[in-house]
Amino acid sequence: MTLPLMPKATAIWLVDNTALSFKQIADFCGMHELEIKGIADGEVGIGIKGLNPITNNQLAKEEIERCENDSDSELQIIINEASLKTDQSKKKNKYTPLSKRQDRPDAVYWLIRNHPELKDSQIARLVGSTKNTIDGIRNRTNWNMNNIRPQDPVGLGLCKQVELDEALAKAERSRIRAQKKKEKEERLLAAQKAESSQELEQANPQSQEE
Repeated sequence: MTLPLMPKATAIWLVDNTALSFKQIADFCGMHELEIKGIADGEVGIGIKGLNPITNNQLAKEEIERCENDSDSELQIIINEASLKTDQSKKKNKYTPLSKRQDRPDAVYWLIRNHPELKDSQIARLVGSTKNTIDGIRNRTNWNMNNIRPQDPVGLGLCKQVELDEALAKAERSRIRAQKKKEKEERLLAAQKAESSQELEQANPQSQEE
């Protein structure tokens, strides 16, 4: 699927300047329909300037009008150098299909609930999410939190079982190392206290005689 240049900025422009449905805009920009609703409600894309797909020759004005008159129609992007480069860059980055991309928050929520030992960086690598999304779900501040349901990322096809097992094993090794370090520090602290107590007793022999 070929996406427009700067999909979110394009979606913002389409929301502000057309009568297209949320679904039409979402499908054209490779986003979730709820994200488009979030843009319309002013909750998503704050601070991002809209990008006109007509002036950058990725969408014809007649195409927008055609789809405004038929909510079942899908916008057709103009295939040009800019859109081809966008498509190629997505392939290089292992572009995740929309059907799986919208499952990422569910997978993140599942990992946070079932494997709290995993670091945010590990979760991000496993399901291809972002730090902001993970933080939002962990703190329950994500714009779509009410609709996020925990689902196993392996079952969703976002990662392999072996990848999850390796991440869990690495997290366990990190936990063990941290525990050993803590125990070592506690032993050192106890030894220092004992040494200080012994030095104090030696400095006050009279108290021992009493």
